[in-house]
Amino acid sequence: MRAVKPKKFLGQHFLKDLKIAQDIADTVDAVPELPVLEVGPGMGVLTQFLVNKQRLVKVVEVDFESVAYLREEFPSLEDHIIEDDFLKMNLERVFEGKPFVLTGNYPYNISSQIFFKMLDNKNLIPCCTGMIQKEVAERIAAGPGSKTYGILSVLIQAWYNVEYLFTVSEKVFNPPPKVKSAVIRMTRNEAQELGCDEKLFKLVVKTTFNQRRKTLRNSIKPILGKDCPLCEDVLFNKRPEQLSVAEFISLTNNVEKALAEQKSRVSE
Repeated sequence: MRAVKPKKFLGQHFLKDLKIAQDIADTVDAVPELPVLEVGPGMGVLTQFLVNKQRLVKVVEVDFESVAYLREEFPSLEDHIIEDDFLKMNLERVFEGKPFVLTGNYPYNISSQIFFKMLDNKNLIPCCTGMIQKEVAERIAAGPGSKTYGILSVLIQAWYNVEYLFTVSEKVFNPPPKVKSAVIRMTRNEAQELGCDEKLFKLVVKTTFNQRRKTLRNSIKPILGKDCPLCEDVLFNKRPEQLSVAEFISLTNNVEKALAEQKSRVSE
């Protein structure tokens, strides 16, 4: 069967370097035995190495042309090719509610959405590996004080240990992307709960980083209002990129307490 033509609207950049494909496939070995779900296999350059690992492998692909190619080139995968949009899938159904490793050469245009879905299913996904845009990988792995430290950094690092594994040149793809790529691995940490309201934690992180150049005293106002006495705390002299995950958790608890006090005053 002739090769699949990369589709720009799907963000397809097919990896050509087999050594790199093998190295990416090997990243799943950090969590052995669990089944693997590959997102966006395309023509199976990564798949061919995953299926040799003596563990159940399923692939999810939204491109009908790639699905047809995979069915012809990988007949053993016939019952394990899911023709669907990963972002719309119910991941509980993939392996009958059992945990799995997520991997792939992720489309650049939806990689952040893929990781937000991973977070929504963190109890199903103890490990996520794969290749993404270098800039996004650096953002996810960044620590406090870094210019690239942001929303993704905090929300992912609250639940996962992040490893930036290696950089990949744009020259090993068809078509070559305009940016470099990187391979990362995220492995669940020991946290079973954050110690704060998770929904409010996300809101605090997103609200403050949406105005990252401002101090917390100003960036938190959409949540607390202009005259909240909590904002007099010395912590609010800092900018969001200066706070660790633990400090964001502490901040969330303080915000929750302040909101409760505001509500109590209103009801009096």
